[in-house]
Amino acid sequence: MSKLSVKNHDRDVAGYRYVYPVISRRSGGLSIGINFNTNNACNWGCVYCQVPDLTIGAAPALDFALLAQELSEFLHDVLHGRFYERFQLAPDMRVIKDIAISGNGEPTSVKEFAKAIAVVVAQVEQANIPEPYQYVLISNGSLLHKADVQAGLQLWHQHHGQIWFKLDSVSELGRLHINHTAMGLQQQSANLLLASKLCQTWVQTCVLTLASEGQRYGLLEEQEQIAYLAFLRDMLAETSLQGVMLYALARPSLQPEAQQITSATKAQLQAFAGRIRQLGLMVQVAC
Repeated sequence: MSKLSVKNHDRDVAGYRYVYPVISRRSGGLSIGINFNTNNACNWGCVYCQVPDLTIGAAPALDFALLAQELSEFLHDVLHGRFYERFQLAPDMRVIKDIAISGNGEPTSVKEFAKAIAVVVAQVEQANIPEPYQYVLISNGSLLHKADVQAGLQLWHQHHGQIWFKLDSVSELGRLHINHTAMGLQQQSANLLLASKLCQTWVQTCVLTLASEGQRYGLLEEQEQIAYLAFLRDMLAETSLQGVMLYALARPSLQPEAQQITSATKAQLQAFAGRIRQLGLMVQVAC
């Protein structure tokens, strides 16, 4: 049996289709992951993505009965079985920190997203996990204009759920090269504003430099940091954000651009975090 660590995010480690355990740097303990994108498909193609054989597309149809069964069985194993012993977790890590919908692509691309949220919440509430734990949705926020996604987030909010909203660059070229998305910043800003009205919202940012065709993109570049700070300042005038999560890469990219990426150091993350805090925002840093 493998030992869980921040460098091991194998979606198959527990033998389930949809459910997997992770030691999360950002949560600081055991995160129970839920993967809707079992086909390794996403509507973005981030250059730092650690999903193998990533393809452009949407999540496949969910087997809701199997999702409920797997989550119920897994939670029972963690709470009442020998899960911690089998995976060799240190005593201070033997607590559920969050239930995180993330996985191998954009989770809000799944059909009947609101129904999927309802299934997850029903099983978690039935399991009676000791407090405190957190519901987390990790998303690029690109599909928040859909009514079904908004309905799912409203239910998420009823259970104090959070969305961690990806924002790696606010420049058009930065987003195009780093995230492989042509979605304009105006639409993404509108989606971030909407997310913050629907539930607690953190901005989640990977700090790196991508060297491509003689140009450099990403938030290790000073001009990108200046634009990012201005964007946050403008957003704070319109909405309330919980804060910003800055992180560097703990595991290598599995995308073709992997050799073109330089990840942030701890010192670089802390320096950037200081600039963001001057705006009055809370910042969490994961190296």
